[in-house]
Amino acid sequence: MPIVIRIGGSVVASPTNPELLNQYANLLKELRKKGCKTITVVGGGSLAREFIKIGEQLGVDEKAQDWLAIHVSRLYALLFILMLGKNATKSVPTLVNEAVRALKEGKIVVMGGLKPGMTTDSVAAQIALETNAHLLVKATDQNGIYNKDPRKHKNAIKLDEITFQDLGQVLRQDYHKAGIHQVLDPVAAKMLQKSRIKTVVVNGYNPRNIQYAIEGKKIGTTIMA
Repeated sequence: MPIVIRIGGSVVASPTNPELLNQYANLLKELRKKGCKTITVVGGGSLAREFIKIGEQLGVDEKAQDWLAIHVSRLYALLFILMLGKNATKSVPTLVNEAVRALKEGKIVVMGGLKPGMTTDSVAAQIALETNAHLLVKATDQNGIYNKDPRKHKNAIKLDEITFQDLGQVLRQDYHKAGIHQVLDPVAAKMLQKSRIKTVVVNGYNPRNIQYAIEGKKIGTTIMA
């Protein structure tokens, strides 16, 4: 069964980190050689939020702001595709069925956002659902999920495990907004809870953490249904 990898824009795109992007590309190639079918969804990070802010200042509505962020995330997905070469799809999938078809063809799939009102977390969750993925790993700028924001609270405690039901108590925002930035989008959390897909949140600054999660090693935070 396929594995969905969600690379946060806060990791590779805030600011853009070419070395880390390359490490992730190499990891995806290695996973393919080992027989792992992967779909990776990458976010647009600070650049996407910058365009959202510009759009807001120019008076465009939130739907249009979302489109700006979507195109930025697709640009980062394109960078991956260029690095992966023949191992990946020729272009960035913009529809779920395109991604599913490419996966069946044995290609490494890398994509960004799909449509306004849907974060890249939600894209990853939908892809996991459509492909019957047994695992979703999210690479973030934290070591996992904490009982409160570790950037604001020095006494924050990392949780090794948490249920989707309890996750709502630590999420700062429970609705969609263009540029939402938290450990997991609330809409995606609800989708994953309903589909009972194992989800692991890891520190994305070390791409090997993705591999460790796939291997079942204790890393980051595991979210259980």
